[in-house]
Amino acid sequence: MTRKNDNRSGGGTTALSRRTFLHGSATAAVLTGAGTFAWPQSAQAAGGLVALVHTQAAGDNGPIDSMIAALKKLSGQKDFPIRTIYAQDSATYESIFRSLGDAGAAVIASTFLEVAEPFKALAPSYPNTKWIQIYADPMNPPIPNMVTVSYDYHLGCYLSGMFAAKVSKTGKIGYIGGVSIPGLNADLNAIKAAVAATNPSGSVTGAFAGSFQDPAKGHEIANQMYQSGVDYIQTDSAATDTGIIQAANEGDGRMVSAISPAQYKLGPKTVAALVELDFGQSLYNEVSKALGPDWKGGTHVPTGLGTGVIDFVLSPVFAEKGPQDLVAKAKQVWPEIEKAKADIIAGKLKVPFSTTL
Repeated sequence: MTRKNDNRSGGGTTALSRRTFLHGSATAAVLTGAGTFAWPQSAQAAGGLVALVHTQAAGDNGPIDSMIAALKKLSGQKDFPIRTIYAQDSATYESIFRSLGDAGAAVIASTFLEVAEPFKALAPSYPNTKWIQIYADPMNPPIPNMVTVSYDYHLGCYLSGMFAAKVSKTGKIGYIGGVSIPGLNADLNAIKAAVAATNPSGSVTGAFAGSFQDPAKGHEIANQMYQSGVDYIQTDSAATDTGIIQAANEGDGRMVSAISPAQYKLGPKTVAALVELDFGQSLYNEVSKALGPDWKGGTHVPTGLGTGVIDFVLSPVFAEKGPQDLVAKAKQVWPEIEKAKADIIAGKLKVPFSTTL
């Protein structure tokens, strides 16, 4: 079951109006004039350069930070130069990718659906560079030196809905996504399906913040949900998640299922679980393959449960610091969640994929 792609983790329209800047591991590219880049001589000469161009800001306690950390880790292990570049303005995408290609980059990885057209336009012109699009639909027709990667995140959301239906005291479950787009609609629908199957008297309230980078809006929506009786919210909104977790921290008995282990510290008593999408591990896997002798381009990599990239996990921090009654309930029902997870992986439990709200 291949998930339709979305911009879950950033690069929304709010990111496109501000000035582009770059983060370099050793030296930084300099933005000049109308979106062209003057690369340091060392970057131009470096063999084996691997670049990550991310369309959402770092510092999100989630996907971008995870990818940057993973690339640095792999660089340290394999000893190759890296560049991490924040591309806020869509008008600069092609110039960034072209500059990297001209610099002889061995691998160019970039994030989310909005870079599809620039990749399609430029990858054939740089056949010696391997191109990786993280969170993408399949390229049609395939491009021989390009790989696209997608994620069946809705499978984890189904498990979250099942867990929520079992641990919620009110039976009222919430979901807050960044933007209503097909992939996130499918996540919400998966939660609804799980709650309906697990606790028919339960209910699910869904909302979208309109941005993946608006913690204030996330806080506002979450507060409204919690005040209406919701006691468990599944986040699906990248940096906006921070405000949702803050709202959970402001009341008793409130729970959140988030996306990244980095968010445990934001709500040690409230972040009960994660529908984890380990973008860092995914990037690590794909770059490792691209640097190996058996890499095959022109392919699409759908990623689901059981891959080490997507999972539904109980927070060990919450297990230690959360309210005792909620922790006890979570531990009690967890074997049922693990069984459902195994059944999904084995194909015994079919999770619906619906993008219509």
